[in-house]
Amino acid sequence: MDAAHDDYALGRVARNDRRHWFGIAVQRFGQVSALSQFLLGAALGYGLGFWDAALAFLLGSILLEVITCIIGVIGQREGMQTALLARWTGFGEVGSSLVGLAIGISLIGWFGIQSGISAESLDSLMPGLLPVWAWSVLAGLAVTAIVAFGFQGMQWLANVTVPLFLVLVGWSILSELSRHSLAELISSPPPGEPMSVFAGAALVAGGFIVGAIVTADMTRFNRSGADVVKQTVVGITLGEFVIGMAGVLLAHAAGTDNIVAIVTSSVGVVGLLIVLTGTLKINDWNLYSSALGLVNFSSTTFDRALPRRGTTIVLGVVGTALAAVGILQSFTDFLIVLGAAFPPIAGIMIAEYFIVRRWRPELDATRDEELLPPTAPRWVPVTLVIWLVSSVVGYLLTWGIPSVTSLVLSMVLYAVAGKLGLVRGVGVVPTDNDIPVGGAPPVAVDHAQLPTD
Repeated sequence: MDAAHDDYALGRVARNDRRHWFGIAVQRFGQVSALSQFLLGAALGYGLGFWDAALAFLLGSILLEVITCIIGVIGQREGMQTALLARWTGFGEVGSSLVGLAIGISLIGWFGIQSGISAESLDSLMPGLLPVWAWSVLAGLAVTAIVAFGFQGMQWLANVTVPLFLVLVGWSILSELSRHSLAELISSPPPGEPMSVFAGAALVAGGFIVGAIVTADMTRFNRSGADVVKQTVVGITLGEFVIGMAGVLLAHAAGTDNIVAIVTSSVGVVGLLIVLTGTLKINDWNLYSSALGLVNFSSTTFDRALPRRGTTIVLGVVGTALAAVGILQSFTDFLIVLGAAFPPIAGIMIAEYFIVRRWRPELDATRDEELLPPTAPRWVPVTLVIWLVSSVVGYLLTWGIPSVTSLVLSMVLYAVAGKLGLVRGVGVVPTDNDIPVGGAPPVAVDHAQLPTD
């Protein structure tokens, strides 16, 4: 299959197929400004005053933007999706296979959960029209059909749903807040049990940390590192503050953190459209990144390159079916455990790419030809140990911002391991460059000039 038509699932994105940053920023904004952001803003507004909530959003957003920009620049430079890139950023073939599997399971789980949330919201807006399971099927299959077309289809979806979502949300917020004094809402104390600003920042950072880790899936289509920074700052800042702070105000106005139910039930058909647009524009990326992760897993584990489109359809049907039968309600705890495993992935990738640079020469040698390095390490034992230790620490921590702590810990441990000469690959496997993007033959890398395994 042509690499471009398969969205470069197992190769570098060609330079002539990169996109303008603003269109990708619209997709980034769509990721962040979902219904879940209303819930996050409502949670903060229920326990924090307006200005304390704004500070929590600021601190959490800065952390997210730094992580997203660094990982995003790596993805942009190399033109690879996250799981594939992991082969040469500390994980080797076995490690990247596990990364792809974790991404695939986690995000298809969240895809199903989002479909279920959408179905329950639609059922509450139009009770009795269809059973909840039928709404789940419709919501899941609609997103699956769009994602099957790849990045281009998702860009079209974002171009339609993001502006519509903003207009509808703005209208509903103004309708609700018009019954209150804005000055009083800003100065009013939190209606619920108080929380600390630091705890609020942890909620903000944790709410999008998985999206930050897999950001290379999106930024590989960017043209420059500067474009990555622009789209990240614009997308995350607007997404966090516009939707999140609106949720804060609504929490103060209604005296509850169940803001989505209040908004959707009070504005009728507008609420219906908010649910639909809010679900579509976040759930497409859940399914897209899940498919990319499993394509890489199949390639490395079974030596079989699955087509991205076919994998997307299968995963979409599976996620939709699980949502329809309600199995995913008991799956949430497992997804939370998986979520603890994601931040160390970013820490290891950053430390390898910018500090240790064990496999950086191979990436540099093949980048201009838009090919993958001809070989990859089979596995890197110290990486798997660091990943496990950092994930456990992140899961068990009950103070600070656990996701950021585990990320920094993994970065430090990997850098120290590199300094001590412990970062070494065991075994070498050839890379499939049978379908080069530009039609050029694979580049021969002089391994005599590279560190030995």
